[in-house]
Amino acid sequence: MDPYNPGSLTVQNRVGVRDRADHIARSITPGIRPIAAAFLELQPMLVLGAADADGQVWSTLLTGTPGFVRATGPHTISVAAPLPTPCGPEGAPVGTIALDPRTRRRMRLNGIARPSARGFTVEAEQVFSNCPKYLQKRELYAPDLDTPAGAARRGGALTPDQERFVRAADTFFIATAAPDGADASHRGGNPGFVRVVSPAELSWQDYPGNAMFLTLGNLETDGRAGLLFLDWHTGTTLQLTGRAHTEYGPGGVRTTRFRVERTLETPSASPLRWSRPEYSPANPPLDS
Repeated sequence: MDPYNPGSLTVQNRVGVRDRADHIARSITPGIRPIAAAFLELQPMLVLGAADADGQVWSTLLTGTPGFVRATGPHTISVAAPLPTPCGPEGAPVGTIALDPRTRRRMRLNGIARPSARGFTVEAEQVFSNCPKYLQKRELYAPDLDTPAGAARRGGALTPDQERFVRAADTFFIATAAPDGADASHRGGNPGFVRVVSPAELSWQDYPGNAMFLTLGNLETDGRAGLLFLDWHTGTTLQLTGRAHTEYGPGGVRTTRFRVERTLETPSASPLRWSRPEYSPANPPLDS
């Protein structure tokens, strides 16, 4: 069975990486290998992408003591946290990414989520690791357990402070959807790599990656997307939901444009506190 949906195949053919993508597809499995299970149990955070009851896609940060995410079998993980999107007994498609800034490692697991006594489980359909490109290295400090999460601030466009938040980001997470499920991925670069075109529009250059084109493939057929920006020092999160598309320019340059529909900012949403970054040597220099 081909692990790629029609959207991903379309982008792979357009960019001319179909053979490479076929080779990399061998790393995508439905099972959770022991090394992947061990990696998950060390992680204090997990990013989840899913659609809400209105069909809008969000990217959400979940945190806990290492072990709050763990493999309970060769095809299932258990997460000790509330599922941040409606999910009935029949399940809901979700994408997850566990990213460890300490080691520049990341693992993605997509599948079907179901409520559980512990929080929720995900029955894996796709499990794979990605290369460390564009991952900024950070050290983890002691968690701030004394500062509770602040009241969520909702809006329909970016405020001036949120625009500065986005411009300063060196990392964000993106969730997308497709008929065959959901996906959560990561984007990184030097601060300024995400451009604020207006309070309702962002753009970024799509840097060369693993040739799978799962995110761009989903956007090819379903423009819904959710972005998550994290203030690594204070734990504040900024979640955006809207629609995105990718423009293919000369010289292989790809630019993704995101239209903001709703915003959700939560002060101190995460208790985790991280050091200043050591930027990835793979980050391209920004245009002046």
